[in-house]
Amino acid sequence: MKSQLKSGLVVFIAASFFVNALATAGRGEDIINAVDQQDDGFSSSIWSQELILTNALGKENKRVMSTTNLEGDDVNGDKTLIVFREPKDSKGISLLTHGIKNDDDKQWMYLPNLKRVKRIAPGAKVSPFVGSEFTFEDLAVREVEDYSYKFIKETEFAGVPVYEIEIIPLDPKSGYSRQIAWVDEKNLIYLKVDFYDRKDKLEKSVFFEDYKLYLERFWRPHTTRMVNHQTNKKSRFVVSGSYAFNQNFTEQDFSKNKLKRIR
Repeated sequence: MKSQLKSGLVVFIAASFFVNALATAGRGEDIINAVDQQDDGFSSSIWSQELILTNALGKENKRVMSTTNLEGDDVNGDKTLIVFREPKDSKGISLLTHGIKNDDDKQWMYLPNLKRVKRIAPGAKVSPFVGSEFTFEDLAVREVEDYSYKFIKETEFAGVPVYEIEIIPLDPKSGYSRQIAWVDEKNLIYLKVDFYDRKDKLEKSVFFEDYKLYLERFWRPHTTRMVNHQTNKKSRFVVSGSYAFNQNFTEQDFSKNKLKRIR
């Protein structure tokens, strides 16, 4: 009888652990889905921002750019276009990203000095974007389907109740082994994400700050700070002015062929 009770207890504990693991994984994905779904309906938007690069000695280098995006649908992901406006030697450099669900995003960069549109190969997305601590992968469109998730715990970040969630890229060409995200429980917005390199060592942290609410529905950060813990370099996007929504953009405004005609 004792052996039967013991074996039954082992089976019960194992089954409970399995069910709890499934629930934990499911809760993490549910939260990220909620973050994604609350942003549905923005249609399109445009904003101006500075990219400020800070080296290990604290010296800064600034670039001014405009960013536009177009909301995707159930099949296609969002599209984003970044165009450099200043300084003069960077003017016209552009990055176009087409988000694709369950597959690699497509990214192209236009280099005006060469008058050339260059496709960013999937294997090159780990490269830094114009010398910043943001890689092409960091600037790609984050689709829920491109990752797996594990709920870790409810905790606090900077005094705010948050969900802590592990995010694992499904793409074997990703530059990261995993990410740890802190999501505001109330507003369902990212506050911080830690990035671990392929050796599972903490590489970078991004902080989303100075949030503002638009159209009583859409939260947008006005400062996005990336800190590289391995090099002590930093980069940050700082929004100038406000975001403008519901612009009359079309698919043609985000076509590869239009990159050379951007002014």
